Amino acid sequence: FARAEGRLGSAIVCASASVAFFVASVPSRRERQRERERESRMAGGRTMMRGRSGVQSRGMARVGVRPQVRPALPARPARTTAVRCQAAAQEGQIKWVGNRRKLDLNRSYYPKGEDVDKQTKVWYVIDAEGKTLGRLASLVANYLRGKHLPTFSNSMDTGGYVVVVNCDKVAVTGRKESDKMYYYHRVHRPGTMKTETFSELRDRIPERIVERAVWGMLPKGRLGRELFTHLKCYGGSDHPHEAQKPVDITSLIDKKPKEADLAAVRAAVGL
Repeated sequence: FARAEGRLGSAIVCASASVAFFVASVPSRRERQRERERESRMAGGRTMMRGRSGVQSRGMARVGVRPQVRPALPARPARTTAVRCQAAAQEGQIKWVGNRRKLDLNRSYYPKGEDVDKQTKVWYVIDAEGKTLGRLASLVANYLRGKHLPTFSNSMDTGGYVVVVNCDKVAVTGRKESDKMYYYHRVHRPGTMKTETFSELRDRIPERIVERAVWGMLPKGRLGRELFTHLKCYGGSDHPHEAQKPVDITSLIDKKPKEADLAAVRAAVGL
């Protein structure tokens, strides 16, 4: 058994040595490629390639043959131009930062930090006396979001502040004075729901009517909660924001955008 075991071990050693020699003797892929390139150069063959400049030879260049070169295209004029929306800027007039922004026709405009600065926002005032609640709320929501500006963006606060006075004299159509209901309910408190009509809420908190109507037209989320703080509602005709010199936009409630006179709004913004 010892002699047979020794013979078997020597046979295994010889077999493994022959396999290792065979594996080492087999050239790799890169070596085979180099060998083929070396043989092609020795045989005088040339590898041709085609590019943007024409037909070129990797070996010796052809005698009397020049590669074809395409003529250079003329330089395209730059499309980035500084556009100023304000045609005639006067001394002391508010210059909106969006007017100084460069306009790139290849990119979408996106407001920057100075475009949403609260110190440069424009204030507006609306008299709600005799005005329909829905039309009033839609105009307030548009000016809070900044949809009246050419650089409006859904995800940015580009609008201004809106002051609504005479909220106790807002009008509704049909029988909403007695049929329109407002509901209040405390979360996780069963049996705490309270209801009241439009007329009852007007007698109790008239500002809440406009606030709830505008809140339903603002985006829900952090942006909507931030925009809602820019709404100032008052039951009477007086408000403490005279120092901000608000622009009266009450006449724009019942008019279409094409028929509305936006001269005062553009002058305040700087367009």
